[in-house]
Formats: sequence, structure tokens, C-alpha cells
Amino acid sequence: MANMKKLFILIMIMSWSFGLTGNELVQKMEDRITPNDSKVDMVMTLTNKKGKSRSSSLRSITKDDGAKQIIWFLSPADDKGVSFLKIEHDDKDDEMRMWLPAFKKIRRISAKKRSDSFMGSDMSYEDMSTRQLDEFNFKILGDEIFQGVPCHLLESKPKEHIRTEYSRHITWVDSTLFIPLKEESYDKTGKLLKEKYFTYKVIKKYHILTEVHVTNIQKNHSTTLKFENIELDRGVEDSFFHERYLKRLPK
Repeated sequence: MANMKKLFILIMIMSWSFGLTGNELVQKMEDRITPNDSKVDMVMTLTNKKGKSRSSSLRSITKDDGAKQIIWFLSPADDKGVSFLKIEHDDKDDEMRMWLPAFKKIRRISAKKRSDSFMGSDMSYEDMSTRQLDEFNFKILGDEIFQGVPCHLLESKPKEHIRTEYSRHITWVDSTLFIPLKEESYDKTGKLLKEKYFTYKVIKKYHILTEVHVTNIQKNHSTTLKFENIELDRGVEDSFFHERYLKRLPK
């Protein structure tokens, strides 16, 4: 009986990715049903290697599965009013801008700065962008059970012309829902740099992120993002994602 059970598990694992290529898996991830837009409140907690933590409150509005996004910092007082705008493009570099009220200045985040930390967190500006099919080579390395969920192991390697701080990523992708559950990101020398974990809940018909936990393994520093007061499909216009709105702190 034990041997039969092992055989059944082996057959099930082999069937998960049979005939599926890396590009096809990424396409399935992109094709899944997502809301047109969302508004969420976030709590971002940074924890250093000594275990000391500090938290910030943020408001985020996104559209087109995160391709357009504005984030405002609501607290603490030192960060209040700082805001971030991102607009992703298929045919040119993504637009990223920060409004820094203390300097009364909008700062453009250039391609050279993509590896910089976002507001002291363990996420870089690059981590906040979508990986495009034409910028990476995708490969399924195999299949694995993660927290009881059958997953495809997806390897993403940036193409030579892409400016990046990483040599590759390995992502645990739910083989049924096509959402990422875990990811390992490696530096240019091939050493593990970051571990990321993603938590979801179903709202309406969508699987929506409720928590992201990122650990910089090399610095022993972590960032947790918790999403609250989630509102979906509010009818946000494209024109909203403009730098003039960076200075308008939401109520």
C-alpha cells in the first residue's frame, strides 16, 4: 500500500508540468482574472538584524494588475507626504517618480537606480515591477509541494541587455491558481540574496494579496507588508496616474 501511495504521488507530480513551458506558465499567470483596479491601506514593517522594528502606514492605488500605481506615505511624521508613482511600459523603460515634500522636489528613478532600496525596505524598485516575457528566459525546473500546495518551480533569468541586481529568481507557482507563493532571488554571484513569501485571500472572484514578507538573507533584514481595507474595481481612470497627484495626500 505504501508503494502504491508513493507511485500515485510520483505520477501526480510528473503530471503537473507535463508539456508546459516556462513562457506558457508565465502567460497563464498573466492571464488569470484580476481586478481592474484596487485601493488598499498598507502597514510596512522593517525589522533589522537586532530585531528592532519600525512601521509605516501607506495608501496604494493600482490599476491593470499593478502596471500603474501610486503610493503615499501617511505616517510616521518624518515620511508623511512622500509618494511614489509607477507606470510600466512594454516598449520603453518604466516610469518611476518620487515626490519628496521636504525638498519640494519630484525625483525620477532612472534605470540605473532600479536596484536601490524603496524607502529603506528590503524591496528594490526592480522588485516592484512586473517581469516582462521579452526581458527574461523562463524555465520550469520541476515541481514541489509547498505548504501542502502543488507548485511549479519557475526559473526566471534576465536577458543580457536587462539592467538588474539579480542573476535569477526561482518562484513557487501554485499549479492550479497560477499565483506565486514563494520566491528566491539570487545576486550576480549566484548567492541567495532574498526570500519572499506571499499570502492571499479570496475577495469577490479574485485571489488578492494580503501580505508580502521579504527577507534580505545577506543583511539579515526583513520587510513585511500587510494589506488592509481593500477596495476593488472602483473605476479609477488612467489619467489619475500622473505626477500632479503625487502631491495630493489622500484623506
